[in-house]
Amino acid sequence: MEHLQLSRDDIVRVYEADSRPWVIGYSGGKDSTAVVRLVFEALELLPQTKRTKPVYIVSSDTLVETPLVVNLIRETLASLRTMASTKGLPIEVAEPVTPKVAETFWVNLIGKGYPAPTRQFRWCTERMKIDPVSEFITEKVAAHGEVVVVLGSRMQESASRAQVMKKHRIQGSRLARHVSLPNAYVFTPIDLWSADDVWEYLFSGPAPWGGDHQALFDLYKDSNAGECPLVIDTSTPSCGNSRFGCWVCTVVQKDRAMDGLIETGHTWMIPLRDFRNQLHATTSPERKSEFRNARRRDGSITVFVKQEGTEPVSKHVLGPYRLEYRKQLLRQLLENQLLVNENNPGAEYELITKPELERIRVEWRQDPNEPDWEDSVLAIYHDVVGKSLDWDVNDDFIFTGEEARLIDRLCAEQSLPRQLLMKLLELEVSYEGYARRSNLQRELSELLSRDWSEDAVAVRRETEKKVKIGSYVRQEEDLLKKYAELGKVLGDAA
Repeated sequence: MEHLQLSRDDIVRVYEADSRPWVIGYSGGKDSTAVVRLVFEALELLPQTKRTKPVYIVSSDTLVETPLVVNLIRETLASLRTMASTKGLPIEVAEPVTPKVAETFWVNLIGKGYPAPTRQFRWCTERMKIDPVSEFITEKVAAHGEVVVVLGSRMQESASRAQVMKKHRIQGSRLARHVSLPNAYVFTPIDLWSADDVWEYLFSGPAPWGGDHQALFDLYKDSNAGECPLVIDTSTPSCGNSRFGCWVCTVVQKDRAMDGLIETGHTWMIPLRDFRNQLHATTSPERKSEFRNARRRDGSITVFVKQEGTEPVSKHVLGPYRLEYRKQLLRQLLENQLLVNENNPGAEYELITKPELERIRVEWRQDPNEPDWEDSVLAIYHDVVGKSLDWDVNDDFIFTGEEARLIDRLCAEQSLPRQLLMKLLELEVSYEGYARRSNLQRELSELLSRDWSEDAVAVRRETEKKVKIGSYVRQEEDLLKKYAELGKVLGDAA
């Protein structure tokens, strides 16, 4: 293979050139596996005296990765850790980095009600992939001054990737500047390889950490998928086009990778595919209003109005998923967790973690539009799983479902918005014990100034207001135009 020796020579030369440690991004796919193997073999060939700097291997777990890929990554990392220690190689295998609990997929989608990601609103990549890996690299930069990030990026993968790689390459060097992280440089030792080159190399012999790459090949063969790269910045193309990645990804119309795995025998993944397809359906413009609140998370109604011909055309921008729909999603997710483990003996997949459930409880309890005084997470978990977890005690959980039902009755009798009364009570309690309550009046004013009327009424009022403002703006523009024309006429006459 023509590129193999060149890549090996590059790795040795760049490794020996300075004291900057390396950080290898490992995603579990063929390209990153090839890079890890190349570096592992190069370090084996170097004498002990030249293994002078550490090589960190970092992977990312978004907590919603395809379960089969997660298993493969865990097994490979464990073997790498053991064999590197046995052979005395300066390789440190880090535990997979994960997003902060407040930034996970389920906390944002089920907890806060963020709609499923789309190409226009892909809120997940930075929170779940870029930030955790960037934090790991930043820590190494702080400890060592500079680092070299080693990636399995290849120019043949896409024209856009090749363009980005060439743009940041340092002239006369094999390194490129990291797009966003200072004092971090990028090395891509297989950038000229083809996909066939990668597979030929992987099947040229056993993995140096033990075993072979047959399981990886089978995974690709069964799913007909590509590798979802370790995303280190916004210039790195994110997943899509049937790549291995998050099983909940709704950016693509259809997850052909998951379909392929199911068709080749992994039928236990059917509930996951159906759940993903359900989420994707909520992104359809015709169905959005079935699932999403009329109000944004700050309680506001957002309407855009533009003039088309002689008539104004309005567009109502919907808010987060309604709380009732989020409850339905949580129930289904927990049911799917049971189904997946029942239909896949020997496996123990955790689709949602306890810290995420705890955070969702808080998000629902403090929801700005629909506060959940029923503490529904506990009830839903017990109904589905049949047991209770050791839930955190939260001092903020003062009101209960009983108070919520009482408020429902009183507000119905007095024709008051129930959410307004609930938020006023929460606000008052939040200031309990404060010696100074200087911000209370401001927050009260903000709550009372909101339009708490029925959603349809609030949307109509906001639309009428925007249409009126637009009319005033057009009148002002017409007047200014007439003044300008009049001034020109007077100027010519003079």
